[in-house]
Amino acid sequence: MTTLPWLHPDRVAQLEQALRERILILDGAMGTMLQGHALDESGFRGERFVHGHDSAHEHSHPGGCDLKGNNDLLTLTRPELIRGVHEAYLEAGADLVETNTFNSTRISQADYHLQHLAYELNLEGARVARAACDACTAKTPEKSRFVIGVLGPTSRTASLSPDVNDPGFRNVTFEELASNYRESAAGLIDGGADIVMVETIFDTLNAKAALFALSELFRERGARVPVMISGTITDRSGRTLSGQTAEAFYYSVSHARPLAVGLNCALGAADLRPHVQTLSDIADCYVSTHPNAGLPNAFAEYDETPEQMAGVIAGFARDGLLNLVGGCCGTTPAHIAAIAEAVRGCAPRRLPEVAQAA
Repeated sequence: MTTLPWLHPDRVAQLEQALRERILILDGAMGTMLQGHALDESGFRGERFVHGHDSAHEHSHPGGCDLKGNNDLLTLTRPELIRGVHEAYLEAGADLVETNTFNSTRISQADYHLQHLAYELNLEGARVARAACDACTAKTPEKSRFVIGVLGPTSRTASLSPDVNDPGFRNVTFEELASNYRESAAGLIDGGADIVMVETIFDTLNAKAALFALSELFRERGARVPVMISGTITDRSGRTLSGQTAEAFYYSVSHARPLAVGLNCALGAADLRPHVQTLSDIADCYVSTHPNAGLPNAFAEYDETPEQMAGVIAGFARDGLLNLVGGCCGTTPAHIAAIAEAVRGCAPRRLPEVAQAA
């Protein structure tokens, strides 16, 4: 990836300059914000799917499948809601917003019989985020905003069997994952994403398929965009679902020479701290984190207040662990505003000398 020129060199230069100057702020949870709208089935379908099929694709339809809960589809059916979420986070202080494309792969959209929308979901997801960022930057041109195109983990895993009675069984191949990721990444880049982030990685083999797909896509196009990689420590054991520690995870993906590596989801900031510390100690790239608002309660809701979460993250910043920070499940613009204020004035983590000389 590192031998190709940047697709948008001016944007990359602006991003790298900002990273040298301060800790950059990521946005917070998309799903948490959308849940607040309490949409019903018709709210998700919009006009395009009101009759139970995709009016834009005559021979492709979701049949009798419910579409409620398919948050990515709202990019097409309720784009004003998605832009509103982006704008709320930008107003709260976010420097970078993530596209509403966490499940916008053929594999994940097949659960709704909407796999034919994969490229379009990513294309439009990036366009909506791009429009929100550009409008915000136009108001305050001294501070650029950036679009992170999100590649989620998909609903399948290449390392683990979904059948406890057949440990050797797999319901997806590396090639299928790579093909899915390549299509989705193409849509993100075509829609104007500044960065592509492979995130919420619970299976590093899935992530390797994504990174392979990106390298092939970049090679085909003769240009690249920066890549971020964010893993998920699934519980207090300190390992990913496929069994890796943060250190092992980093060394498994460092060959991709990412702009940043980090951790998100599953845990709150306090429980993620030692694992972010590990990455900060060994990574020769920037370090990011976007934790949950604590651990979920008995109702699968998140109780950590903006002030509580920001207080913990302030410690990360004071100790020089961070270059980028935001929020995942349960976080809102209030959380992001509190985090932004908590890290304001804190120096960003310094890259090791070997990285600076590379």
